Amino acid sequence: MKGPRARAIRVSPAQQDILQRIQRQQTADQRLVRRASLVLALAADPCVQAVARQQGLTRKSVRRWRDCWREATPALRQAEQDPASEQHLLRLIEQVLADAFRPGAPPTFSPEQVVQIVAVACEPPQQSGRPISHWTDRELADEVKKRQIVKAISPRSVGRFLKGGRPPAPPQPLLAQR
Repeated sequence: MKGPRARAIRVSPAQQDILQRIQRQQTADQRLVRRASLVLALAADPCVQAVARQQGLTRKSVRRWRDCWREATPALRQAEQDPASEQHLLRLIEQVLADAFRPGAPPTFSPEQVVQIVAVACEPPQQSGRPISHWTDRELADEVKKRQIVKAISPRSVGRFLKGGRPPAPPQPLLAQR
């Protein structure tokens, strides 16, 4: 039983050359390389299932990038018409194959709050009336809540803020040996 006919994509020789260059680049983003390979495979064989199997992807992913390429085809053709526009065509192809912007969740703590948390960590605990010699993540989280810098914060979050600012250990001793 045959299914619907596969919708082929068109890749011009100039586009194919750029896609192959992206594939061979040592410093290219691997997602970009994978998508360039996918477009070249779809140009050679429009069967989504075969290309998905060959590339190790789902049919949904293959269809998504096929449709994305088909939508961009008029703009790619237009960019090819301009003389000396190889760089423009390369940038346009990279934009077509790039991930869509995904903003994610807004940050829970403002930069000002993080700075205030670090400032509290730099103070001696005795100054805050705490009977300890060094701050722990839990003690610091309690103190920050007590001072109403934040409404709620976990000791783990406090630890992440403080860990992020530490410089890595030097590979060699900093002081000269006698």
